[in-house]
Amino acid sequence: MSGPESIVFVVDDDPSVRSAIERLIGTVGLQVQLFGSAQEFLASKRSNVPSCLVLDMRLSGMSGLALQRQLAEADVQIPIIFITSHRDVQMTVRAMKAGAVEFLTKPFHDQDLLDAIHLAIEKDRARRQQDSEIAVLRERFQSLSPREREVVVMVVSGMLNKQIAAQIGSAENTVKVHRSRAMEKMKANSLADLVKMIERLQVSGKGP
Repeated sequence: MSGPESIVFVVDDDPSVRSAIERLIGTVGLQVQLFGSAQEFLASKRSNVPSCLVLDMRLSGMSGLALQRQLAEADVQIPIIFITSHRDVQMTVRAMKAGAVEFLTKPFHDQDLLDAIHLAIEKDRARRQQDSEIAVLRERFQSLSPREREVVVMVVSGMLNKQIAAQIGSAENTVKVHRSRAMEKMKANSLADLVKMIERLQVSGKGP
């Protein structure tokens, strides 16, 4: 049996709020998992699917902001929608600066929460797709020989074949061979494709 396509995690220490949110999310066919505390959420084994976290700002024990901070430190990238009964401008600013998708004050409109959930899940799905594509590019780049990587980096920086040849002390035709093999391994159809690939790796922090 296959797992869920996406899931909404809800962390709130009020059972009635958890139940109400569960019923609401169920009306749009999304799967939900409920937690009464931040510690319970951290201890859980969560499905590796597009997801989001509906998180109460003020919890017994670890606060919502503290959980957000701990997840960030652990590089757990899950979009967070904060909910609270006591809106605090300073806390709101801190939460949004730390990457929260939305901040809703109880009682909020059902549609506002559903809209935020759909936005957060799509954001997580897009991030996962991007991570998957970067992983493929990284694997291809790792398959290049040291010389091919060197040539690729120079090509992407805008250097001509003859300039690269002079730089590495090689014949221009040899540089062309290295470049051609590198493009084949990277599955780049053109020099423009190759440049975009390397730029994506560099922006992701996982490139040459």
